[in-house]
Amino acid sequence: MFKTSKLPVKKTAIFLAMALMAACQTETPVAKKKQQLIKYKNKVVEINLKIKQLEKELTTQEDTLNLSAIPVAVKPVEPHSFSHFVEISGTVIPEKEAFVSAEINGQIKKIFITEGQKVNQGDLLLKLNTSITESSIAEAMTRLELTQKLYKKQKKLWDQKIGSEIQYLQAKTNMESAQEHLKTLQAQLEMAFIKAPFDGVIDEIFAKEGELAVPGRQLVQLINLSKMKIYADVSEVYLNNIQKGDMVFVRFPDLNTNTLRLPVYRKENVINDKTRTFKIEIKLNNPSWEIKPNQFVLVRFEDYHADNALVVPSEVIKKDIQGYFLYILSKEKNQNIARKVYITPGIFYKNLTEVKKGLNPGDQVMVKGYNEVSNGEHVKIM
Repeated sequence: MFKTSKLPVKKTAIFLAMALMAACQTETPVAKKKQQLIKYKNKVVEINLKIKQLEKELTTQEDTLNLSAIPVAVKPVEPHSFSHFVEISGTVIPEKEAFVSAEINGQIKKIFITEGQKVNQGDLLLKLNTSITESSIAEAMTRLELTQKLYKKQKKLWDQKIGSEIQYLQAKTNMESAQEHLKTLQAQLEMAFIKAPFDGVIDEIFAKEGELAVPGRQLVQLINLSKMKIYADVSEVYLNNIQKGDMVFVRFPDLNTNTLRLPVYRKENVINDKTRTFKIEIKLNNPSWEIKPNQFVLVRFEDYHADNALVVPSEVIKKDIQGYFLYILSKEKNQNIARKVYITPGIFYKNLTEVKKGLNPGDQVMVKGYNEVSNGEHVKIM
């Protein structure tokens, strides 16, 4: 039988350690890199697990906040131009309108027009009875012929130094007097033919054939609608806000027409002591005759303007014992928070109010849901 040699324990451990060291010394670089890669992959798996856990916790927390957050809508405020306008009612009248009447007494013999008829300047409207005037003209012409003959004879004699100068001058005076008398009668005859003073339309006839026409009595209303005038009474508060030449906006609510932009033609210099207003006059063309006299019209003019104003909807502004305030959106620790901001409001127009103090460009003002929030509450954007 063979005998097995037994080495001491201490020597055996030394031998094994030396063997391991030799094995390590013989490990290749590729093997080392593979071991490092395995370690890194294990770390990545561990980190991904931690990320998923944190995401889950954060999602749970955000969901909890969102469930309790109040939904709101916001609008950023940026500087832009802002104007305030004053709107007043006006009166429309034709630029050319006349109540035609007779210049002399006389019976209306003939009416040549009808209501609604268009006429031109110089067209005959009515004729008065001219029989007496015509007779007077015939008599005056006969007298004129006689005085002219007498004057010629007397002048011939005077040229020959026959007769007196007084006789010559008297004959001349009689002839000139007859001429002037005839001219007066002819002018009276012309007045019996009542004519249109301008182009227009016969709006109303107040007389009938056979009636007596007297100076000052209205016989016919003649209007021209191609050019109109608008008069508006402006409060004296705006005395310095509107001047001759300023552009105003004119609107006819009863017509389907665009708003007109027209200059102020005239501004009165006298303030009515009873109404505390002054008048402005605006002219406009009306070629289609669509605009009628006394039609309802609105005149709007600017009394305030700012080039870089911060403007918010008027309804979002509230008031408490400290003053006017509104709510803006604030980002705090990645959370949407409602913050109460006190402001100084300025002028307002058409549901918009200028903010003088308290807001900065870019602030996000709450325009919906602002009635449900309070200062410091979590909100979510709709």
